[in-house]
Amino acid sequence: MSLEMVASTAQQLGSEPVRLRWSPRGSVHLGQTLSVLGRGTNDPTVRVLSPECVWITTRYLGSAVSARFTRGSGGTDTTALERDIVVDAWGPGAAAWISQAPRWCGAADDWTDFESSPAYGLLPERLTLARRRHPGLRLPATGAVIDRAVIAIIEQRVTAIEAIRAYRYLVRLAGEPSPGPAPVGMYAPPTAEQWRKIPSWQWHRAGVDPHRSATVMRVVQRASALERLGLLEDPVVVRAKLQTLNGIGVWTAAEITQCTHADPDGISVRDYHLADYVCWFFDGAPGSDERMEELLEPWRGNRQRVVRLIKASGHRKPAFGPRLTPADHRRH
Repeated sequence: MSLEMVASTAQQLGSEPVRLRWSPRGSVHLGQTLSVLGRGTNDPTVRVLSPECVWITTRYLGSAVSARFTRGSGGTDTTALERDIVVDAWGPGAAAWISQAPRWCGAADDWTDFESSPAYGLLPERLTLARRRHPGLRLPATGAVIDRAVIAIIEQRVTAIEAIRAYRYLVRLAGEPSPGPAPVGMYAPPTAEQWRKIPSWQWHRAGVDPHRSATVMRVVQRASALERLGLLEDPVVVRAKLQTLNGIGVWTAAEITQCTHADPDGISVRDYHLADYVCWFFDGAPGSDERMEELLEPWRGNRQRVVRLIKASGHRKPAFGPRLTPADHRRH
């Protein structure tokens, strides 16, 4: 992996972006890889403007960062998905964060061993076809454990609509407008201290019940420990350590490491939809978490990759009856 950093005196002062140019080994599809970090089209921390132009905001060592991932020019011997990736970053944390940018777009995720293993040959043809059609699909490794933990906790036991609405409200309430020329409406996520300062009535207005808000408070109180988890390499170890925290179970831990550690095996057991989704793909019928784990067992070690391929294949499970309309108690 070759890295080229450009940082003039003006860039170091923050008036111009810090730039990194990364030459990935193999294909990287920016939109597919980074979009899993976002929640809805108006997520204040992730905007996919095109398949090859994505904006993110984050915190690094407590300082705000906004970054734009785009494609550089490439030679005639490279495909569009193999061209250099250019990352421009703004904000007080940009210079310190910029070396992490390749991990955000899949530098830590290598499918080589999986694709050469006997288990890969057991995949249904529809999934191997999905991989051929989407060679640039990778798993991100942001290392931003606190940010992902807060998102996952807010998503516990509620619909996606409710969680997206709550997260957007709270980030805009407690965060700060993103540095640099980021798209309108983007915000840097709150620091641990800023999360701690949100009053209980604002959590209620966001639609987050006391159980979830209390879990967030416990997690951000352990901010230093969670930041250290972001430095660990083994997602299995990270998942286990996360589950020692009250309020973080197997589902929440997997939702975190899928994004922070390019976790190839972490699947969201006890998810409201995932078991049926996977079971409909393999069995043509709804199923349980136990059945999902049984079906994915041949690919243990790479089960999250298989789930991502199912999604990339275009599979949809049947919809029955009207969609749930979430009750809105925020003004009560």
